[in-house]
Formats: sequence, C-alpha cells, structure tokens
Amino acid sequence: MNIDLNADLGEGCASDGELLTLVSSANIACGFHAGDAQTMLASVREALKKGVAIGAHPSFPDRENFGRTAMTLPAETVYAQTLYQIGALAAMTRSEGGVMRHVKPHGMLYNQAAKDPQLADAIAKAVYACDPALILVGLAGSELIRAGERYGLATRQEVFADRGYQADGCLVPRSQPGALIEDEEQSLAQTLEMVERGRVKSLTGEWASVVAQTVCIHGDGEHALAFARRLRSAFESRGIEIVA
Repeated sequence: MNIDLNADLGEGCASDGELLTLVSSANIACGFHAGDAQTMLASVREALKKGVAIGAHPSFPDRENFGRTAMTLPAETVYAQTLYQIGALAAMTRSEGGVMRHVKPHGMLYNQAAKDPQLADAIAKAVYACDPALILVGLAGSELIRAGERYGLATRQEVFADRGYQADGCLVPRSQPGALIEDEEQSLAQTLEMVERGRVKSLTGEWASVVAQTVCIHGDGEHALAFARRLRSAFESRGIEIVA
C-alpha cells in the first residue's frame, strides 16, 4: 500500500521548509488567496530541491479572507481565473527545470466544487486546457473528481487528517462546531481508518466511505510538524509507503 502526503505551501507559514522534508507533494498558493510571484518562485525552488512533487493551489480572488469566502461567479470567470493561476505556476516550475504535476483548488473554491457540478467542470476544463497530463486533486467522492474523470484527467482523491466529516462524506464547514480536529490522537486514528479501511466516522456517528489516495496536512496548525512526523512514522510502521 502507498499514500501521497500533501501540504499547502507559499501561504506565509514559517514551517514550509521543514514541512517539505516530510511530505511527498506540495500545493503552492498562486496569489489569489495568499502568496505572490516571489513566494511562488521561492516555493518552487525549495520543492525541487527537496524532490517534492509540485502542484498549483488556485483559489477564488479573496486575499481578505484567505480564500474562504463563498462566491457565485460565472463558470467562464472561474475557468479563466483558474487557468491564469495554474499557468503562472507551471511557467515558474518549467523555468526552474521542473514539471508541475497536479492541481488542487484551495478553500471555498475546493469546497464548493465538491458539490457544484458546473463549478467543478470549469476547474477541470482549465486544468485540461493547461496540460491534460496534470492530476486533479479533489475531495474523495466529490463532483470535482467526477469532472476530472469526464475530461479524461488523472485524479487523486483526498482525505483530511484534521477535519471533521459529515455523513455524506463532505467536510464540516469551518463555520460550524467540529470542523477542526485539534486532538492529535483523534486525527491519527481518523487518518489510519481512512487509509487502511476506506471509511470515516461523521460527527453524527455514521460511517462514510472514502477513497484515500492523498492525505492533506495543514502546515499552519500549531503542532503541524510534530503531527506530520508522527503520521509518517505510523505509515512506515504499517508498511504504507509515502510517494507522490
């Protein structure tokens, strides 16, 4: 068994460098919710140095609320904005002798695309237009995964170590109680259950089926680095290889 371990980078966290020694994939902010041209290029260089797979992390245009504001935009606008962001990071990666491997939307763009077929289609269309070889990362079982499959893209179904789940397999909104799991033991147990048994217990007690192909670690958590090390150790002790 193998698993991809990913983290969001270029969002202003001081731990980015250390986190890159623990993950196999990096999702680099493209300026719409965090970061800028300089941080994008610096993140690309650091990821290449560490041998970590590079991906774009596009967002709604929402720096004020870190990409967490719900928006209703025309599909063509979302397509253009997504293409703009991933194209910029792809060019930076190429300029440094690397190849961008994947795209993972950020924040509310990611969450809305998990349920909205039109929004998901606009994102998948942009990924395909930029490079059909790119992998589209989305919430396990979501509309975004289905949209990627319709375009013939390779997809990677994602689960979260530190987020609460609803009975339908969607994440608990950050505005609601139980959205974030702060207990390290609970996060570890939930992650292993998803990876090894393909299921997650919702806040209301039901089991939801998930396909865990990549696990997200949020680098801005207070104990993110310690948890990432512990998760790696748990995977290794169970013979689960961490690969991009």
